[in-house]
Amino acid sequence: MSRSVRLFDLIQALRRHRRAVSAVTLADELGVSKRTVYRDIDTLIALGAPIDGEAGIGYMMKPGFVLPPLMFTEDELEALALGGRWVSQRTDPDLAVAAENALAKIAAVLPGPLTAALHNASLISAPSRSPVEDTIDPTVVRASIRRQCKLRIAYVDENGRETDRVVWPIALIYYESVRLLVAWCEKRDSFRHFRSDRITDVAELDERYPKSRQALMKAWREQEAMHPGRAADTRAAARN
Repeated sequence: MSRSVRLFDLIQALRRHRRAVSAVTLADELGVSKRTVYRDIDTLIALGAPIDGEAGIGYMMKPGFVLPPLMFTEDELEALALGGRWVSQRTDPDLAVAAENALAKIAAVLPGPLTAALHNASLISAPSRSPVEDTIDPTVVRASIRRQCKLRIAYVDENGRETDRVVWPIALIYYESVRLLVAWCEKRDSFRHFRSDRITDVAELDERYPKSRQALMKAWREQEAMHPGRAADTRAAARN
């Protein structure tokens, strides 16, 4: 393995970890010695990479560090192309356009051979057999999640009963033929999953929810991990 490739792999490994990671862990991931990790981190810092930490404690890449697009491998470009085309085929028009624009921006700054790899990727996303029919504007939901604002929704359950809810939206789960809104429901005082095609009306409230989205996501994931049956219920809700 060339030194430049090794340094690039080290940067990628640091970016994958959101918390400080030890040199031992990095060495195991990269298949090199701990001494090599220390030496390569010193080299990256000298080159201007924003890495915090020290030997015996761990290292972390500061947010905002961007690598030039030409550093993408062909496998990474094929993954991006496949993901972008999946999104463009299976989401609402605004998100589909965003996916196409993102691929176009990447292609615009790639060298010729890699541009060809992006446009002529051998991995193909097949059209969905059961496209999702939106009953609400999903851009409202996505914007509310980003702004961490409450939503008021009118929801029809599987038995046809309609209720009005105030929820704290934290995520959208994209299945093949349905989308689920993950949210804390004030009416039920717990996390709930709402099928987007059963939401008949939605409005963003001028009120942020009292906890951070990050904290709510952590609590929801812990709940799903502690109660596998609920995760199964989530998948069943997507099928029903």
